[in-house]
Amino acid sequence: MTANPAVPVDMNPEWLERACLGGHLPEPVEQHLHLAGINYQYDALAESHLFQAQALAPGHAAVLIALYRFYFYKGRLSDALAVAERCLVKAARDNQLTEDWRCVRRGDAEFSSYDAILPRFYLFTLKGYAYLQMRLGRLEQSHAALMKMLELDPSDKLNAAVLLNVLARHGREDEDE
Repeated sequence: MTANPAVPVDMNPEWLERACLGGHLPEPVEQHLHLAGINYQYDALAESHLFQAQALAPGHAAVLIALYRFYFYKGRLSDALAVAERCLVKAARDNQLTEDWRCVRRGDAEFSSYDAILPRFYLFTLKGYAYLQMRLGRLEQSHAALMKMLELDPSDKLNAAVLLNVLARHGREDEDE
C-alpha cells in the first residue's frame, strides 16, 4: 500500500495501528486479516475473510481499519463511509465522548497531544470520514467534519487544512478551463 500524501510520515496511521489498535487480537482473527491481505485481488474471498474476522472480533479497531481500507482501495467509497461511521462511534466510546461528532468539544479529550493515542484515533477517523464525504460529493458534510477537526485540534496535527484547501478548490478546475 502506498502512503497517503495527506498524512505526514510522523503521523502515519500504520504506526498508530501497530502501536495500539492491532493489539490483543486472537490468533484466528489475525489469520483472517492476513488471509484477506494475501487474497486482496480476489474480492469475494478477501471480503469473506474480513467478515470472519469481524464475526470473531466485532468492533475491534484493527478489523474495522482492515474493512475500511479494503473498501477504500477497492473504490467502494459508500461501504468505506459506513465503516468510517462505525469507527467514529467506536472512537467516541473509547474516548468517552458523545457519539455525535458535531457535539464533541475541544476540552472533551487530549486532542492536541501527540502522545494521546485514543484522541488521535478519533481525529484520524474524523479525517477519513470527511475525506470520504468529499469524494462522495457531500461537500457540506465534509466541510463540517474538517472544521470540527480544526476546532478540536487548532494546531492541525493531522492537516485538516490541507483537505479544506482541496475542498475549496473543488469544481474550480472545470471553471478554469
